[in-house]
Amino acid sequence: QVQLVESGGGVVQPGGSLRLSCAASGIISSIYAMGWYRQAPGKERELVARITRGGRTNYADSVKGRFIISRDNAKNTVYLQMNSLKPEDTAVYYCNGRSPSGLEYDYWGQGTQVTVSS
Repeated sequence: QVQLVESGGGVVQPGGSLRLSCAASGIISSIYAMGWYRQAPGKERELVARITRGGRTNYADSVKGRFIISRDNAKNTVYLQMNSLKPEDTAVYYCNGRSPSGLEYDYWGQGTQVTVSS
């Protein structure tokens, strides 16, 4: 079992930046894909960004060009660099680690709040 702990959330003004971190208790290099999801009030949880074991990334259209996901296997940590933040980025951000189908394993962190407001 792998435990994921997010950090780095907070309150930031529009146009600002934040970097989220996800520290894993296990070896993330063995996890097929690590990702960040978010859930805003009254909305469904959505994929923000994902990076596979091989380094392939994909992003939600709404964050392309603004957010960057990366992973440091030596530190068992995944990052989400968020730039040019908008009020609509306000949500609880969750770290996830999963197998290709999500059936073999599907790990979640508790989430960290990101609020973009002036």
